[in-house]
Amino acid sequence: MNDITIRRPILWSSAAATDPGAVRAMNEDAIFSNPTIGLWAVADGMGGHEAGDVASNMIAESLNQIGAQAQVDDFISTIEDSIKAVNHRLLEYAHSQHQGRIIGSTVAILFIMEQTGVCLWAGDSRLYRLRNNELKQMTIDHSHVSELVRDGLISLEEAESHPEANVITRAVGTYEHLQLDIEVFDARVGDSFLLCSDGLYNAVGHEKILSCLLNERVTTATDCLIEAALHNNAADNVSVVLVKGSHSNITD
Repeated sequence: MNDITIRRPILWSSAAATDPGAVRAMNEDAIFSNPTIGLWAVADGMGGHEAGDVASNMIAESLNQIGAQAQVDDFISTIEDSIKAVNHRLLEYAHSQHQGRIIGSTVAILFIMEQTGVCLWAGDSRLYRLRNNELKQMTIDHSHVSELVRDGLISLEEAESHPEANVITRAVGTYEHLQLDIEVFDARVGDSFLLCSDGLYNAVGHEKILSCLLNERVTTATDCLIEAALHNNAADNVSVVLVKGSHSNITD
């Protein structure tokens, strides 16, 4: 029998790190990690000094209020309600404190319950899965360039250098009605899940990300990703949360 058949319990170890990057003085990203209940997130704030970091940290603080849930559907509903409440608060904050200018944040949230994984996201923060040495992007960017690629108007190669590569089409705090995309998938022993802001994948190529994730320890892999981004003079804040499943009792 394999692990999927007998449904042995999986231990999910994790590590998280964030850095301002090689150019920016302040960090508008926020990371969240609660392995006890199987909940992790990366949020990439926007809005400038005393604004973008408010948005991303508001998301992290909201997720920190969530407790363990009995069912997957309950978990999804609780997270959706939490992020939509943040969306409403950010719109009010922008109106009352910043003359209505946009103050928001992208977000990618992962939770795992037994052998079920779920990602909820808005914007271009991403979730990747490493399985059997194959790295797969599990989220679809909510960005102008991503829409152009999906419509066949530009190629993936053209997207990398497109002048509107940083234009996102969805984020927390930008519109009154927030829609979070949801992806449900199986979670297996040996899987690694990487949540990251665009500061990572814009600075570090696919092959290097894969190389870092092949490190046995999640802390080592996380350090490798941050160091690679800084080595490549990351122009944006860089945030990573790495989650790995095993049957071992060894933790980092």
